[in-house]
Amino acid sequence: MQRLADPPYLAFPFRIEKGKPATSDRGSHVREQIEQVLFTHPRERVFRPDFGAGVRALVFEPNNQALAELTQKRLIASLAEALFGEVDPRTLRVNAQVAGNGEELLITVSYTLATIGFSEEQKFLVGPGRESRG
Repeated sequence: MQRLADPPYLAFPFRIEKGKPATSDRGSHVREQIEQVLFTHPRERVFRPDFGAGVRALVFEPNNQALAELTQKRLIASLAEALFGEVDPRTLRVNAQVAGNGEELLITVSYTLATIGFSEEQKFLVGPGRESRG
C-alpha cells in the first residue's frame, strides 16, 4: 500500500514501459516539472501561453553576468508558479551563472518538498547544442 505523501505520477517525458504508462515518485516528478519549465518556450503551450522559461533561447544571447541575473529572476517566477503546492516557496532558490568558456549557463535549483520536508538540488547545464540534466 502506498503512502499518501508519495503517490505515483505520470513520468515526463511520457512513455510506455511494460505495456503501461511510466510513473515517477514525488522527487522525480518535481525534477521533471522543473525540466518542463526550463526547456518550454513561453507561448509554446496553446492553453498556457505564460508557461515556461525558454532557457534554450538563451544560447543566442550574449553570455554574461547580467544575463545570468535576469535568467535567475525569470526562473524564480516561473518555477514558483509551476511548483505551487509541491515545493515550499520560501525554500526555492535559483542560481544561474556563466560556466565553461563563457559558452554555457549553469542553472542550479534548490528547494524543499512541501509535504515531506525533503530538500533537493538540481543542476542543468545549457549551451550551444547541449542541454544537460544532472
